[in-house]
Amino acid sequence: MRLNYTHLRAFWAVAHEGNLTRAAEKIGVSQSALSTQIQSLEARLGQPLFDRRGRALHLTEAGRIALDHADVVFDAGEELVATLAGQGGPRQVLRVGALATLSRNFQMAFLAPVIGREGTEVILRSGSLAELLAGLEAHRLDVVLLNTVPPRDAATPWVVHPIDAQPVSLVGAPGRVGQGRDLGALLTEEPLILPTIETTLRTGFDSLLARMGLTPRIVAEADDMAMLRLLARADIGLAVVPPIVVRDELEAGRLVEAAALEGVSEAFSAITLERRFPNALLAELL
Repeated sequence: MRLNYTHLRAFWAVAHEGNLTRAAEKIGVSQSALSTQIQSLEARLGQPLFDRRGRALHLTEAGRIALDHADVVFDAGEELVATLAGQGGPRQVLRVGALATLSRNFQMAFLAPVIGREGTEVILRSGSLAELLAGLEAHRLDVVLLNTVPPRDAATPWVVHPIDAQPVSLVGAPGRVGQGRDLGALLTEEPLILPTIETTLRTGFDSLLARMGLTPRIVAEADDMAMLRLLARADIGLAVVPPIVVRDELEAGRLVEAAALEGVSEAFSAITLERRFPNALLAELL
């Protein structure tokens, strides 16, 4: 049996509208006919495409995959009508969520093997931990990139993939860093730009200070790596950051690495769910 594209369009309309009534009005059929078409498509594919919770319709994992393919089908149809030309092979889509405060350089390094590849689209979304994990559970995201490990127990479905552990250093403008001072002198004589207290990076740094018996002068705190980078560039103090965050500035000589912070690191993880239909692009990255 071949796929019935009328049924696929019915599903596509409902998935994008999020509502049976609006979708029926949009494509000009009755709600009952639309519902029957979707049921026929589900029977053909052998998978439920929507999770029906009362009157609300939520895409299942199979529904999200079907929507990706339906988008390709109908986008190609519109392009064919407009240009009388084809587009080549099928498009692959990878949806990536990352904490809004996560290093952009790390994200680009993680995605480098697939981003920009012909026939591949990478959709990047940022948000809070709760928003990202909710998106992962609802199949709106394929993977979530974090620099912290979300709380979990035996009933929690997350799968945590350790990706990298970046060293952390004191970084600042060349004139501020100077020469000849050891770590203890730098930490006590220069104002510091620190990650906020709830971050794992700050926890490791505070432990180092406690071991050394030092009380620094803090001039600024930020939970956003991009802001730590800007504050260091503004030369208001020495920043506690992974060198990857300020890689471009280090290479250009605008900032220098004053000292490595032994025992302090930032761990990066990829969070996924066990799925019956794993994303091939994600499997390649992991």
